[in-house]
Amino acid sequence: MKFRRVDGTFGLLFTVMLVIAAGNTALQSVLPALGRSLHAPDSAVAAVFSVSALLWVISAPFWANRSDRHGRRLMVLIGIAGFTVSLGLCGLCLALGINGWLGPVATFIAFVAGRVIYGTFGSAAPPAVQAIVAGRTSREERTQALTLLASAFGLGTILGPAIAPYLVMGHLWPGGPLIGLAGPAFAASAIGVVIWIAAARGLPKDEGHAHGAAISYPSIGGQGTGATVTAATAEETSENVRYFDPRIRAWIIAGLIIGHAQAMTGQAIGFLVIDRMQLPPVEALHPTGLVLMIGAGASLLAQWGLIPMLDLRPRALILTGAALGLLGCVATGTATTLYGIAMGYALISLGMGFARPGFTAGASLGVGADAQGSVAGKVTSVNGAAFVLGPSIGVGLYEVWRPLPYLTAAGALGCLLVYAWVATRRAEPNTQ
Repeated sequence: MKFRRVDGTFGLLFTVMLVIAAGNTALQSVLPALGRSLHAPDSAVAAVFSVSALLWVISAPFWANRSDRHGRRLMVLIGIAGFTVSLGLCGLCLALGINGWLGPVATFIAFVAGRVIYGTFGSAAPPAVQAIVAGRTSREERTQALTLLASAFGLGTILGPAIAPYLVMGHLWPGGPLIGLAGPAFAASAIGVVIWIAAARGLPKDEGHAHGAAISYPSIGGQGTGATVTAATAEETSENVRYFDPRIRAWIIAGLIIGHAQAMTGQAIGFLVIDRMQLPPVEALHPTGLVLMIGAGASLLAQWGLIPMLDLRPRALILTGAALGLLGCVATGTATTLYGIAMGYALISLGMGFARPGFTAGASLGVGADAQGSVAGKVTSVNGAAFVLGPSIGVGLYEVWRPLPYLTAAGALGCLLVYAWVATRRAEPNTQ
């Protein structure tokens, strides 16, 4: 692919997105072990990311609009700074808790404060990054460039869990403070400093008037929704589409079910590995990272390989994804070995890799050109909203009975199969 006017700038922006996704998912992958080490309730651990996701959903549209007035470059720097400060604060408070210098309650409060910074300020970067690329590419190049840019989130969901176990550190010096499970947060913060300096020096001055869409919350087990590409490439719109407009209602409901099923199962997977394998928290990092990495790879396999090859319509994507996800949820919830958990979670992620683009494409194709921006905003908010309540619901059910979040998600996906079979049959002819 040729980017006549982007060149090194695109590589820098791609790296920004990759680092944000990898740092976030690296912390997510070690958090179950951290929670168990600090004797924090599992539901409290999930609530931390629910708060962060809620603030992301609220803040991302705000920063996307502010970038039009204050410049995209400044928003990118604010986002990277928010990411860096947040991870540094999280690492510091976790290290203090690990060494017993802070009590569990104080450690938890400080960690929540760090995640509040991430959710509030970290969301400034992705919309501005997309707007810079959209403004520096021709219309012919733009969709391909933004699609490649969105893939940075997918790669980050693989790299984060893969490298996190290797960033767990020992004592700073013999007899000195233990870094331990706080290591991934410190490492991500240090990389954030480097990226911020590179962006401050390498990003060009603002030009053009292209808009970037608010991107959904980066989380384990999947990549960007694709809605960002639609919004960033669409012209300014005049039609405002309601969430349950008859043209997109079936796709929105499907998206809500799919997103919550993914959030519930993904957030509980680290605890499931610890408990099913009966491992100490630190020893569970490598198998947990392996399961998450396999899941993210399965999702990317669907979105980068199988969907383009099979050329399925949105309805077929939803039905295929729901069926695979249902089987994967049952397999994961009943698995007793690491192999069984990994294969089950891979099936869940493969199904979500089919279903999420199906929901996005179905909603987009259901309306005309004048409503594309509005629909893209609805799609992105639905995906982000799933990670506000989904993690807490999933881990709350897990505390009741370990297989329960997976069996609940399987039941929801089974209902989706029946609903989508009927509802999208009526909706899809109008999208072709």
